[in-house]
Amino acid sequence: MRINHRRGDLVVIANRLPVHRTSPESPWETSPGGLVSALMPILQENKGVWIGWAGSSETDCIPFEHDGLYNVPLHLSSKEVRDYYEGFSNSTLWPLYHDACQTPQYDRQWWAPYVAINQRFAEYAAREAAPNGHVLVQDYHLQLVPGMLRDLRPDVRIGFFLHIPFPPVELFAQLPWRRRILEGMLGADVIGFQTRHGAQNFVRLVNRYTSHRGSGQAVNVDGRKVLAKEYPISIDYDRIESLASDPKIIEHAKAIRSDLGENRTIMLGVDRLDYTKGIDQRLRAVYEIFDKGNHTVDDLVLVQVSVPSRESVDEYIEVRDRIEKLVGHINGEFGTVGSVPVHYLRRSLPIEELVAYYLAADVMLVTPFRDGMNLVAKEYVASRKNEKGVLVLSEFTGSAVELDRAVLVNPHDIDGMAATIEKAITMPAQEQTRRMRSLRQRVRKRTVYTWASDFTHALDAEQPRPSSTNMQLPIDTPPPSP
Repeated sequence: MRINHRRGDLVVIANRLPVHRTSPESPWETSPGGLVSALMPILQENKGVWIGWAGSSETDCIPFEHDGLYNVPLHLSSKEVRDYYEGFSNSTLWPLYHDACQTPQYDRQWWAPYVAINQRFAEYAAREAAPNGHVLVQDYHLQLVPGMLRDLRPDVRIGFFLHIPFPPVELFAQLPWRRRILEGMLGADVIGFQTRHGAQNFVRLVNRYTSHRGSGQAVNVDGRKVLAKEYPISIDYDRIESLASDPKIIEHAKAIRSDLGENRTIMLGVDRLDYTKGIDQRLRAVYEIFDKGNHTVDDLVLVQVSVPSRESVDEYIEVRDRIEKLVGHINGEFGTVGSVPVHYLRRSLPIEELVAYYLAADVMLVTPFRDGMNLVAKEYVASRKNEKGVLVLSEFTGSAVELDRAVLVNPHDIDGMAATIEKAITMPAQEQTRRMRSLRQRVRKRTVYTWASDFTHALDAEQPRPSSTNMQLPIDTPPPSP
């Protein structure tokens, strides 16, 4: 339903709207995900507005209401998607922030569109935010928005949250636009990171490359205190646990086990098809396990779910080819007629089906080279109501800080990873229970709702703000044209 233009006490800015549709004629549907679920109640209580790209250049930019939330679509042309999104955001920032496991591309022709789109987002937010309102800016696509919005609307409180890792000094220093990025982020009142290391990296970089000075969790920006702190994001624990208790999902899990073989140990991997996820290294470790001869296709199987991602990008095409060749190699080497060691699903699965696989799996393999948090690890833990099962977790994920009772592994060490997976396969039931009970307590304690509450409460902290009474706020003007 479309409604009259109105202002929000709380504005969320993200690269994408929290809704999607299959065609311009189709109805809008709420997108799945913990972030949308966590922020929706807060937005609904505070006359909230969500600003984002609708996912298609064909979508009109008329604001509309869906499920009680006011959505403001922002237009991006095909060229802007190429330069701002596929280019600077995902070919420069994404690999750099993930420890440069793929070489970042520093193309100056992408920088200007990145600046222009960030400015567009900031202008939309400046028009939508109520006087003295709150604005939450999400992720690496929009790191310049806080500073731009601060210039346009000094009365609002601005929070910025980075969902991916923030790199160490020696990596971030490679970025030709490093000072501009830092200054942009410093426009926020609260800057949230997934881990303490990320926050510390940020403060060190501010001290080195800007005129501002920070210590501990605070940065002084021209007399204004900016808080830089970790706020680890999580999952909707109760929802996952509830799905894991659903009789239909439990039956589906039993059917999966029956299809794969009741007497086989089932390993599971669920990842976006991305070079940061280390899927090819994981498969090489699985190859080593079968090659050693301690396990055969009769007693061990891996289900690898790979969700398609950025399929037109060369680097992603290459990683898909590597993974699928490895799957074929392992199955050809160790499979038999009617039984293969690796079942490979290249598709996105609904959460109900994912939970069935979580219930069916004895060992969960979460082994990215680098990850801001990794919520799959937490979803697996939340689903294991019987307190059995083993989580093998990369030490280079944000989740490893909280989930230190998982079996931690270095994904760059193929032999070590193979040995660790074998340890997980043969772990005694009593040890599984001790570890899983501790993991479940950790995940239950800090949910996505805890994250949203902690972050918004930090943003609510008292701090003087310029009065909005003399500011010219374009309340009745429509969003800026693209």
